[in-house]
Amino acid sequence: MVLVVTEQREGVLKKAAYEALLVGFGLARQKSEQPVAAVLGSGVSGLAERVVRFGVKEVVTLDDAVLEHYTSEAYSAAVADLAIDRGFTTVLFAATALGKDLASAVAARLETRLLQDCVVVELQDGAMVARRPVFAGKAIASVRAPDTGRTVVSIRPRAFDPQTQTEKSAEIVSAELKPLELRSRVAEIVRSVSETVELTEADVVVSGGRGMKGSENFGMLEELAKAVGAAVGASRAAVDAGWRDHQDQVGQTGKVVAPTVYIACGISGAIQHLVGMINSKCIVAVNKDAEANILKVADYGIVGDVFKVVPLLTDEFRKTPRA
Repeated sequence: MVLVVTEQREGVLKKAAYEALLVGFGLARQKSEQPVAAVLGSGVSGLAERVVRFGVKEVVTLDDAVLEHYTSEAYSAAVADLAIDRGFTTVLFAATALGKDLASAVAARLETRLLQDCVVVELQDGAMVARRPVFAGKAIASVRAPDTGRTVVSIRPRAFDPQTQTEKSAEIVSAELKPLELRSRVAEIVRSVSETVELTEADVVVSGGRGMKGSENFGMLEELAKAVGAAVGASRAAVDAGWRDHQDQVGQTGKVVAPTVYIACGISGAIQHLVGMINSKCIVAVNKDAEANILKVADYGIVGDVFKVVPLLTDEFRKTPRA
């Protein structure tokens, strides 16, 4: 049986949750089954109706005040207990920052194998076969796990297209959290306020690198982002220089994004950055160096001064109504 853990944040399902449901549906169908989905949190029972339309057999809600804020200790205990009590052989997550942490913690509690950050997951000849990027995305490893015992899997966000399944009815079950002796609790969450879209959820991302020359110049990227409804990202060089927060970093040591359009401004295109955005459907690069590596992978390249090109792009996008 396949259990899909759907990630939510403040009562809203993440896009990656729908992708995980799609993969779970495909795996279960190969076993002539239907997947079971789990929704964890506090005050999240209403989200079950959103999950039903993906053709799941059942939605299990774990709604408890202890789960109001994410901690790997509480969440992993809840998921592991559910997997053991119900006999789930495959537990599936989206490989977001939260999902990677939770998947590894659940695998440790279950003392079983973990297939992390997969871009393909399927059953072949009685075994689960997954493909995942390795060596900073320079190669794809094919990993084979016997279809016996339990397997924990996380799938890379934006690697799958989440298409809604046919409307179906499903049983919604409320499960109780077993008593936990937590060693730590979240006392406070300090949030930064941003007017742009969250980076990993955005369909368009505008990123800046060393070529932006300073934090004050990222204002022009924010204006471009507003014009196209985009999120603002940055290369590691820009983050290390203190121009942007680490949460904006795209790359091997930052966030992996795969938007419909990725606009790279003043970014050279080091492999550590490329691994974080190479799966974007369309890459647009603006760089004054015609030999910059980013231009070799871009679908559209503009060789020019970023401080002249970006304002022109912003003006043109403002004139064009958004679909």
